Amino acid sequence: MTIFLKANWENIIMANYEIDPKILLPFLPKGVELDLYNGKAYMSLVGFMFKKIKLFNVPIPWFGNFEEINLRFYVVRKEGGTLKRGVVFINETIPYPIVAWMANKLYKEHYTVVPTRHEITRDTKSQKVNFEWLLNKKWNSIYVEATVASKVMKSPSLEKFIFEHYYGYTKIDENNTEEYKLQHPSWRVNQVLEYKIDCDFKAMYGDAFEVLNDTEPEAVFIAEGSAVGIEWKRNRLNLDDERS
Repeated sequence: MTIFLKANWENIIMANYEIDPKILLPFLPKGVELDLYNGKAYMSLVGFMFKKIKLFNVPIPWFGNFEEINLRFYVVRKEGGTLKRGVVFINETIPYPIVAWMANKLYKEHYTVVPTRHEITRDTKSQKVNFEWLLNKKWNSIYVEATVASKVMKSPSLEKFIFEHYYGYTKIDENNTEEYKLQHPSWRVNQVLEYKIDCDFKAMYGDAFEVLNDTEPEAVFIAEGSAVGIEWKRNRLNLDDERS
């Protein structure tokens, strides 16, 4: 399978919020359903570093390293006897217009462009990771202090549920959905010692998510990350035949 994009995703913070499933239904692509953990629907505010980008295995050094912030929720597609667990992005935020334009044009994604910055420091025992993005003249942020030592995720666990969804689903319109696959190993995680979230969800993601302004995350995780590949092929789901 041809890999369209390769990159390292590193220092991946996930702030995870329980949310009323009814809020997500208008954003649900046709052909998938909400993926629940212990009967609960979750959204994640995510921040991570995007590094070492390659398009069709050709390095793109002038992009350098940059931050991505996104808001996503979790879905599952039942295909025969197979369960495909995936994510739907409400929005993905990066600092480079050309990257956002390409993703939106080619794949009907939901990228926006705002100034971003980060600070990552570490000593022998702990690390501090902070991602910020500028919206309406205010810097929003997602910050974690965590151990340097990492561990394998327990199974089953909320951590494993949140991190291990290997498909993406894009709502093209009310009747069309595209499916794509991500490739990466199971990530190791660090113990979160402290966190702070400062995000205006209403301003950033719309009125539907204003409730998150007054909601504490149920859990905050951070993973080391790895090289990630995104396959070129996107499947336009044949939903008329499936009657999904």
